[in-house]
Amino acid sequence: MKRRSLLGGAFACFARPLLSISASLSASLSASASAGGLGFSLADVTTAAGIDFRHNSGAFGAKYLPETLGPGCAFLDYDGDGWLDILLVNGMDWPGHKRQRSTLKLYRNNRNGTFTDVTERAGLAVEMYGMGVAVADFNNDGFADILITAVGQNRLFQNTGAGHFVDVTDKSGLGGRTGFSTSALWFDFDRDGFLDLLVCNYVKWSPQLDVFCSVDGKRKSYCTPEAYHGDTCWLFRNRGNGTFEDVTAKSGMFDPTSKSLGVALVDYDRDGWPDVLIANDTQPNKLYRNLRNGAFEDVAVRAGVAFSEDGKARAGMGVDTADFDNSGLEGIAVTNFDNEMMALYRASRSGVYADVAITAGVGQASRESLGFGCAFLDMNLDGRLDLVAVNGHIDETVRQIRGNAGYAQPPHLFLNRGSGRFQDVASQAGGGFAAPKVARGLAYGDFDRDGDPDVLMTTNQGQAYLYRNDVAPGAHSLRMRLIGTKSNRDAIGAVVRLTTPESTQSRTVKTGSSYLSQSELTLTFGLGPRDSATRVLVEWPSGAVQEFSKVAAGAYECTEGAQLRRQSL
Repeated sequence: MKRRSLLGGAFACFARPLLSISASLSASLSASASAGGLGFSLADVTTAAGIDFRHNSGAFGAKYLPETLGPGCAFLDYDGDGWLDILLVNGMDWPGHKRQRSTLKLYRNNRNGTFTDVTERAGLAVEMYGMGVAVADFNNDGFADILITAVGQNRLFQNTGAGHFVDVTDKSGLGGRTGFSTSALWFDFDRDGFLDLLVCNYVKWSPQLDVFCSVDGKRKSYCTPEAYHGDTCWLFRNRGNGTFEDVTAKSGMFDPTSKSLGVALVDYDRDGWPDVLIANDTQPNKLYRNLRNGAFEDVAVRAGVAFSEDGKARAGMGVDTADFDNSGLEGIAVTNFDNEMMALYRASRSGVYADVAITAGVGQASRESLGFGCAFLDMNLDGRLDLVAVNGHIDETVRQIRGNAGYAQPPHLFLNRGSGRFQDVASQAGGGFAAPKVARGLAYGDFDRDGDPDVLMTTNQGQAYLYRNDVAPGAHSLRMRLIGTKSNRDAIGAVVRLTTPESTQSRTVKTGSSYLSQSELTLTFGLGPRDSATRVLVEWPSGAVQEFSKVAAGAYECTEGAQLRRQSL
């Protein structure tokens, strides 16, 4: 069936009304939101929510390179109750320098604004030098599985559906490969209904291969990536029986020069087949175009995203893709090193991107920042995607080297003002959001189910932060969770287009993006003061298309090819 043809079956939409906001909260929202004129405010609810976490980089004075880069984080619904849980990745002490036991943390949502640490009972209290996380239902059984990338052996944890995970790394065929892995994403590159896996690797490093770098010629400093050889990413094809095949070489993705940190899904040529964008550190970025035959072609140079506008490879860290200008085309954000500025690429129908960071107001504002996680999300539900980026340097002695750069740095919250312009409003958002941090991971998700995206952030050798987003009364959203039947169950790669009289918004279901982190898979569309959408179009990875009209604000589950049914809480 062609991509533009309509499914013969009825469109399944399971609607659930948004939770009402209490009177006291509504009053505080109205005051705080109207004061800044932003339409939303943030509240730091980390402690109140019961999130008690501190990242362990293992640093003991040897200045090992991995100590500077972690950790990631994720919003996921591991128990399938419809409420987002939280996963925080952790490192560990280096061999021979054992001081403490540290594992990742899984927090279960108690559905009342608080979380409970369930790491032990979930079987995830495993020591490893974790870096990033990618979450998806790789075996289509209806439960979210977890991949943790690491220095050493990555781990795949299969969800049993009973609140517990089993390590299936070796059983799945992912074992026996060690590296310095960073970000990862699940996607169905061959569109066979099973999710494949792409894992990014940074450089060839181990304690035995550690290089002595120094700023003053005496004391050891953290090396830049130029001190090490790069390493290839790994592409694993899902055989559909719980095992994976390494297809890195045959796919054309083998590249030992890459130094990859961030990865994002994008349909660059709008043919319905998923392409991949990889942010490289001091090496050209990669844009792998899917050739629809199991192979990929790097088109980053001709697409204009490999280098900066002056032809230099930047230190790409985090990356996200989204239709931030409601043009129907996916643009790109890439965070870079300090004095390099963020990149903000606007797409064109010719397949060439233009970096509009300076004219959009993003470039100069980010010039002195060293950016890591970044994400497009609609903070105030006005129908325009905003851009959040978190920052922090890699070395606490940076002030002695660069007078204009600090170790802890404030994040950016670029509010989309329309007409191609963004304004950094982090200092007005509230909740201490703008306080300087040594930030790394960034994810978003509606953990309190009030219809707006909340923010999760990790810091290096520090705590995690959970920010509740409180949108001003009167703004509505339409949230959609897709469930594939012919497509992969998570519907990763699906595109939803929502039309109102003002514009058409488009969102893609995706894993990856940001930096080492995973945001929720449910899509959020801001409707502003409107209480419905005129038209919603769903383009499934299978190629099927479904359309329906006059959809009220609220939250929905849409199942591919099933009967229409409304769900109540």
